[in-house]
Amino acid sequence: MPERPLSPHVTVYKWAYTMTLSILHRISGIALFAAFIVAVVWLTAAAFGAATYASVMEVLASLDVKALIAIALLALCYHFFNGLRHLAWDLGFGFERTQARRSAVLVVVLTLLAAVALIYALFHVSRP
Repeated sequence: MPERPLSPHVTVYKWAYTMTLSILHRISGIALFAAFIVAVVWLTAAAFGAATYASVMEVLASLDVKALIAIALLALCYHFFNGLRHLAWDLGFGFERTQARRSAVLVVVLTLLAAVALIYALFHVSRP
């Protein structure tokens, strides 16, 4: 069998911010899928009645799960803003190096601001 050229692997390329953002987009998608499963468990517990809901809420109200919810909110914000960036690319905008770098910084800044606001609203705003 003749030797065929292999596709360049990640070790061939010089590491770039675009690679990091791409990997984070995939990781955030996986995190959102896991959060979706937790949301389904929560809704299913509500459908099974008050006793089941109360027992599930004991687990979901723990500090560990709250940290995971905060991470899920961070993943949601990142996936949303980076998805908008990809949508702009699909429409043919933002391919120049300066535009790509500017949009990358914008995605990270908007992600952090939105995630902090959502986490604060979820965990620290007093309820009536």
